[in-house]
Amino acid sequence: MSRGENRVTPYGDTRGDGAIQLSFTLPMAAGEKARRAAVILLTKMGFTEARVVLMEAMDPEFTYFIVYARTTESVDVSSIVVHEAEYEVMEPEEINRTIQETFGRKIVVIGACIGSDAHTVGIDAIMNMKGYDMHKGLESYAGIRAVNLGAQVPCETLVAQAVEEGADALLVSQVVTQKNAHLKNLTRLIEILEAEGLAETMVLIVGGPQVTPELAKELGYDAGFGRGTFPEHVASFLVQEMARRENRGENRG
Repeated sequence: MSRGENRVTPYGDTRGDGAIQLSFTLPMAAGEKARRAAVILLTKMGFTEARVVLMEAMDPEFTYFIVYARTTESVDVSSIVVHEAEYEVMEPEEINRTIQETFGRKIVVIGACIGSDAHTVGIDAIMNMKGYDMHKGLESYAGIRAVNLGAQVPCETLVAQAVEEGADALLVSQVVTQKNAHLKNLTRLIEILEAEGLAETMVLIVGGPQVTPELAKELGYDAGFGRGTFPEHVASFLVQEMARRENRGENRG
């Protein structure tokens, strides 16, 4: 990418046209007044040529919009620094072979949706035998003992189970983000692990649609996985992180 190409702007019909699509809800009845309110809102946000392409009543007092507009803003992508976990994605067979050659035993992974979160689709997709989208979950790996505790698991229960099972890693899923519930739950778990002196003894992984590598690191986790993650991504990072710790003499005896 040349210097002139370092800056990117949204693309619609032609490169650099600044076309963008937004969706949002306004707490007012559908109608021309609501349509006008949506356009004014976009104009105040700095967009131009805003036009409503969908206005749909959700109930008598709420209206959902899809709006097209344009922006002149751009981003210098050369200035962006992303703190992603460093690992190489491996095939399941290679992961199993690496586990056997490096550790000579099965590694133990405990997974759960913690706190009040009852959404198990994500944790099940990564851990359960069938996985998803033709990517089998951690239960299918010969070198991994995967224990899925399911949903709404108190942090204290997860930690107690991890100690009982001799877990090498905790895999935590958080989907619910209203009022920052995910941040409270994830922070609570780290606090318990630190209080018990366990924060450094296990690999800590968090996943969810709003999880970023930066957020995971900020909260004290070793890695964070968001949308588009498959079981082999998590397993590859886990095995390679455990191997790094083994080389540094940090793994438990």
